[in-house]
Amino acid sequence: RELFDPADRRYRYPFINCTNCGPRFTIIVDIPYDRPKTTMRAFPLCADCRAEYENPADRRFHAQPNACPVCGPRVWLSEKASQREGGTAREQAAHHAIRDTQYTNEASLLRAKELLESGAILAIKGLGGFHLACDATNPEAVRRLRQQKRRPHKPFAVMYPTLDAVRAACEVSPEEAALLTSPQSPIVLLKRLRNTQCAIVNAVAPNQHTLGVMLPYTPLHHILLRDVGRPLVMTSGNATEEPIARDNAEALRRLAPLADAFLLHNRDIYARYDDSVVQVLPFSEAPSHFTFYTSENEKRESVAQLVRRARGYAPFPIRLPFATRPLLAVGPLLKNTFTLTRDQFAFVSQHIGDMENLETLAHYEAALATYRHLFRIEPEWVVADMHPDYLTTRFAQEYAREHCLPAPLQVQHHEAHIAACLADNGRALEAGPVIGVALDGTGYGRDGAFWGGEWFVGSYDGFRRAAQLEYLPLPGGDAAIRHPWRIAVAYLHALGAPDDYPRGFYPQESVLIRQQIEHDLNVSRTSSMGRLFDAVSALLGVRQTTTYEAQAAIELEQVAIESRGALSPYPFDLVEGEDGVMVVQLAPLFGALLDEIGRGVAVSEIAWRFHRTVAEMITQVCERIRIATGLNTVALSGGVFQNQLLLELALPQLTAQGFEILLHRQVPPNDGGISLGQAALAQILLDGER
Repeated sequence: RELFDPADRRYRYPFINCTNCGPRFTIIVDIPYDRPKTTMRAFPLCADCRAEYENPADRRFHAQPNACPVCGPRVWLSEKASQREGGTAREQAAHHAIRDTQYTNEASLLRAKELLESGAILAIKGLGGFHLACDATNPEAVRRLRQQKRRPHKPFAVMYPTLDAVRAACEVSPEEAALLTSPQSPIVLLKRLRNTQCAIVNAVAPNQHTLGVMLPYTPLHHILLRDVGRPLVMTSGNATEEPIARDNAEALRRLAPLADAFLLHNRDIYARYDDSVVQVLPFSEAPSHFTFYTSENEKRESVAQLVRRARGYAPFPIRLPFATRPLLAVGPLLKNTFTLTRDQFAFVSQHIGDMENLETLAHYEAALATYRHLFRIEPEWVVADMHPDYLTTRFAQEYAREHCLPAPLQVQHHEAHIAACLADNGRALEAGPVIGVALDGTGYGRDGAFWGGEWFVGSYDGFRRAAQLEYLPLPGGDAAIRHPWRIAVAYLHALGAPDDYPRGFYPQESVLIRQQIEHDLNVSRTSSMGRLFDAVSALLGVRQTTTYEAQAAIELEQVAIESRGALSPYPFDLVEGEDGVMVVQLAPLFGALLDEIGRGVAVSEIAWRFHRTVAEMITQVCERIRIATGLNTVALSGGVFQNQLLLELALPQLTAQGFEILLHRQVPPNDGGISLGQAALAQILLDGER
């Protein structure tokens, strides 16, 4: 109300806030949370703001970011020479050059509106870093953003001006509306309305029935969205695989090739933070046994699942069901977070990203230093993944050496997944073992193979592998993951399918893949469920090459959604392995798939039946394990369990069989939750050694 009241002294002021809103963690330099220990210390309060700040009866009493146009931060807009009218040919050629500030305050906001409406790409400094924004209804603007960001297919998030505008384009349940309008204001994955003229261009989320949507959560966003009056792409301000830009100088340097203009401000960001992503699970109501515990140990029901835990959620601590030693769990390679523990709490970091370059490592180290300092935690132990070549594993070793700590403990990737699910649900060690189902893309196994389709029995004090997908060849490692057709060729060849079937599918290089497998040249073994999804997606012609993680599986799910029905699952075999580990054999499945492809069955129908088959696998294997062990609680973890259709099919089957199910709530089921599981397992391991 104040922001858009012309009579208010903070009318259209992009940094308006009270004690209940505005930045907090992103501006804290030290604790306690007082203004001199935040980045707002650079802005002495004017007489009016100080009177509010010091008055216990005022709604801005001790609001540390309190400010106004007289004494607070300001915005300004800088443009490329080629963007400003009247630029010379020489200026036009220097398309990366950002000239002196051309607009300030209100003029900047009005010019930003003009640029967005004209199809320009803006780099906008927000709460925890920069966004790249453009008109989501402008095909050329979206095309340019994809080209310049080097992100050809991965969906962009969209910011709508109002909840009513969202409802005109997407299905919005009461739970989703509550998330969109919550103080956390995450990106929420919504189903697009069918048979409507959605203004959002398809290139925003190609080959998707869903859209990642958020509402304005800062006054600057509110002003821009109201002024422009249409949805804006609001994606992370970075080049692909890099962390988001945080500082003005960094943004001007790194984002110059991507943006036409920069909407900057002079309130420094201390902690770099991305937007959180949440989806609502496919239940009309949350069954009573889908529960989790808050940090106050209150039992709650929920149907929301975090996909990326960052702004609004981190660093809220997770209460563990046991006391902890101070340790650092460095997390996985992809979708990295780290976890620090103290007392009975786990402080899981914000989403860091994929630890595959020096820029992300620098972001990781800065975030870790911030957490250690703010929460006064000096780790006495370090825990890492078992993979010897992960950057995080090497970081753990170096950290231990530099701080004179014991050699890092190592935890198996999928066991950490299940432990994270247990800790996420506040399950006590005394509650006993569970059946853990860990389905994801890739994790280094205890035997050196790449696991990813695993069933375990155990708890924090240790897990036993009870079942797995059968090992199949993965030719070329990362090359196969980027080119799922290679996985399809390899799987069919290993399972004895004719090399020329189905005709016309294999690229010309497929003969090389078969020779590579026969001669065992750079071929790994994998039990990955994620790779199985990739192979089927490629086999059906849905996605044969990928440009982002899990693209083939995501698009296979989107195709399957188009064909729902009471179709039976495809066959598969369950056999007892030599080491007592049950093996899910896939030859019958691929034989049935090839048969239906040959008969011309609709791709959407085959894709739906495949999802139905995976749900049946999960249920049947859990039933076999229950017969052998008497266990009745199933913990589901791993990135595959972000697949809404799979959950929609599997959960009713499991509940019909009387299983109690544990799902993730406070951390994602994907690798973003791994560090929590590493920390939980390490605590019990250390207690055992003690």
